[in-house]
Amino acid sequence: MNQTTEFLQAIEIEKRFSNHLALNKLSISVPKGKVFGLLGPNGAGKTTLIRIINQITAPDSGELFFDGQRLQPSHISRIGYLPEERGLYKKMKVGEQAIYLARLKGLSRADSIARLHFWFEKFEILPWWNRKVEELSKGMQQKVQFIVTVLHKPELLIFDEPFSGFDPINSELLKREILQLREEGATIIFSTHNMSSVEEVCDSIALIHNAEKVLDGSIDAIRKQYSMGSFEVHFQGSINKTQLALTADYSIKSLDWDGKLTKVILQLHTPVGSNSLLSQMLHLGHVSYFAERIASMHEIFIHAVNQANEQTSIPKL
Repeated sequence: MNQTTEFLQAIEIEKRFSNHLALNKLSISVPKGKVFGLLGPNGAGKTTLIRIINQITAPDSGELFFDGQRLQPSHISRIGYLPEERGLYKKMKVGEQAIYLARLKGLSRADSIARLHFWFEKFEILPWWNRKVEELSKGMQQKVQFIVTVLHKPELLIFDEPFSGFDPINSELLKREILQLREEGATIIFSTHNMSSVEEVCDSIALIHNAEKVLDGSIDAIRKQYSMGSFEVHFQGSINKTQLALTADYSIKSLDWDGKLTKVILQLHTPVGSNSLLSQMLHLGHVSYFAERIASMHEIFIHAVNQANEQTSIPKL
């Protein structure tokens, strides 16, 4: 019986197209029952890896394991894939096409109709069942494709830019559904450029740049790792820069007075520690709020990519 906690493992995957190296000995591990963010700039190699997992193309070298077994054609039925480039037949009726795509996933016609009616009602698009696809908005078409992707209850779901074209309300709806699918036991690979969505949805991530992995781990651990020694402090009443600038331990990044509170962001320059810093602040006035500012995934993404670019530009001796 398989006891692995990793649902998908890619080990030393390499893929080259003509003179372009798309993946350079890439290894990732996707935890079972979690949302895994696959991140990177355009052209980093994300789509190539997704295509390899879906067996649309094959790696030149390396191995992939799916639920403890080497990846094989029979695993396709256990995968649901929503590509970034959507594609529905514009002249077909919505319901007719959804049934057709569901049948391709191995569902009977009766099961297809029952499950589709459930999801169409949930996404409030049932009145469009007999309309042609070309009559639907882009967001509504994407709802249909999302439904068809999850309809056969695959164990591994791959969403490539799933929020593209959605308004904020429908983006929130989709986020809730993705998290619900995780709660129901699905393993999810989530590829996006929207870093706020990564913080809200993902449990862990891998960042790929120039065909190589430059960062991976849990969201919490990575954000703590990249905390920049920046602290936010709120004082009751007015505190000025002269009062704050009495030490070389930190510099003042910003200071705002709203009439009741002085809100300050400090950047540490020495390893004084949070307790020592708080003690210094308490000597200046009444502190109502004190917290380390943890780096956002947006900041981390930019920092990690820039750092990788700098390392690449250094000539090797």
